[in-house]
Amino acid sequence: MPRDTAPIALGERRFGQVNWLGLATLARREITRFLVVWTQTLMAPMVTAALFLMIFNIAIGPSRGEVMGVPFIVFLAPGIMMMTVIQNAFANTSSSIVITKVQGNIVDTLMPPLSGLEILLGYLAGAVARGVLVALGIGTGIMLVLGVVPEHPMIALIFVVLGALFLGALGIVAGVFAEKFDQMAAITNFIVTPLAFLSGTFYSVEALPPVLRIASHLNPVFYLIDGVRFGVIGTSDSSPLLGLAVCSVSSFAIGLLAWVMLRSGYRLKS
Repeated sequence: MPRDTAPIALGERRFGQVNWLGLATLARREITRFLVVWTQTLMAPMVTAALFLMIFNIAIGPSRGEVMGVPFIVFLAPGIMMMTVIQNAFANTSSSIVITKVQGNIVDTLMPPLSGLEILLGYLAGAVARGVLVALGIGTGIMLVLGVVPEHPMIALIFVVLGALFLGALGIVAGVFAEKFDQMAAITNFIVTPLAFLSGTFYSVEALPPVLRIASHLNPVFYLIDGVRFGVIGTSDSSPLLGLAVCSVSSFAIGLLAWVMLRSGYRLKS
């Protein structure tokens, strides 16, 4: 009996409704992309975080006293860690998309039988992996150098993952929107950096005037920083449950926007 040699359509190579092979391949590509240059994508952020902690401790640590009942350097460490995580998660997705658009090979991502959701999840896998690895590296340094053992490690990990998801999705939106590198730099400098720096990373928002305190509570990144701080030192400016709700809703909203942009091919297929 002759064997049936009819080709199988690529779009049919699925288990259920998800192209798991394509999704895993895209996720592996995004993870491998930053691992092959680990000195730039992992080691450099850790060194930068260590420099931040050292400089702030030397400059104002001794005169600052305690914040939230702990030394200033201990208060600062979780914020620096989270700020580094979100910056790297954003950079991972945004740079990946912008580079492929500028080089003209974004078609390699769009042509395979991947849905908008599968592309979104593949990119986010790289952002979360990079964010978690950076957090683990900085967290290990905090424990070894400062002797700080996380009070609630699982809560800290949850907020790290949420932060990577939120900024990873925002990086997809920015990468799709930007047509060239200077537009991407403008988004980073005027949106991402202010969100990170004005979120209670270097100070307790309770020390701010009422108007600025309210403005800080409207910043989702504040809840990310505050949640990780609670997970590490056990105290925070706001309720961890409120922070979890705000961060989850914010991540879902930005992820939904990113999915709509990827699904429609906005600024990708033209």
